[in-house]
Amino acid sequence: MQKINKLGDFSGLAKNYSKYRVGYSETVLNILVNSLSKPITEIDFLDVGAGTGIWTRMVNQKSTKSSIAIEPNLDMFSEGSNISSDNKDGILWINASAEDTQRPSESADWLTMASSFHWTNFEKATEEFHRVLKKDGLFTALWNPRFINSNPILINIENFLKELKPDMQRVSSGSSGMTATLMEKLNESKFFDNVFYLESIHIERITPERYLGLWKSVNDIQVQLGEYKFNEFLNFIIKSTKNLEYLDAEYKTRSWSCKKI
Repeated sequence: MQKINKLGDFSGLAKNYSKYRVGYSETVLNILVNSLSKPITEIDFLDVGAGTGIWTRMVNQKSTKSSIAIEPNLDMFSEGSNISSDNKDGILWINASAEDTQRPSESADWLTMASSFHWTNFEKATEEFHRVLKKDGLFTALWNPRFINSNPILINIENFLKELKPDMQRVSSGSSGMTATLMEKLNESKFFDNVFYLESIHIERITPERYLGLWKSVNDIQVQLGEYKFNEFLNFIIKSTKNLEYLDAEYKTRSWSCKKI
């Protein structure tokens, strides 16, 4: 397993990310599509920080006019563009960042960041999104954090993680960090208004192999634990789930959307 040294650097994680990460709530997606200023078939869609394209493909399957994925990490970009090439899904992939999308001004109707907005410079990114969006364009930031309160096995695994690193700081959790103040920050932004929030819970039935793979795709925990403790954590997961056929994991898609001023 490749050693991960830097927060936000997903190099070496793309295969696991693509293979094991779960998707987002179809309910939230459908409500967002119905919130757009025109039919989805007329929407030029731009997904920034697209990773390997999990959310990008969910939106693209709604029959957008065009779909573009922006991803700064070369490993994630290569994995995502290869999937699109194999599937012939029509998604255009561009190796660029949230702060500099390399897209023309007023070229997108809907711009999203799925599980990635926390890695950006907020002011520079929102200024860039304002430039790229068309009049009445919509910006959406969303995450799909996992909730464990109803599953004692998952609670036990999370408690072991806390034992390994009591001061663990979850950078990318959609239930903490920047999301705690995101509504206020977007409302105060000079680039956007009409902020609205959506959330929906869905259940993913996953195998122990996939559950282990999900943890292998997480950047911030690997960086903070270090290689030795992270391997100890993975071994604990293997022992905890070895007799299970599957786990029912609860995910909550949380989205914040706002219109271009």
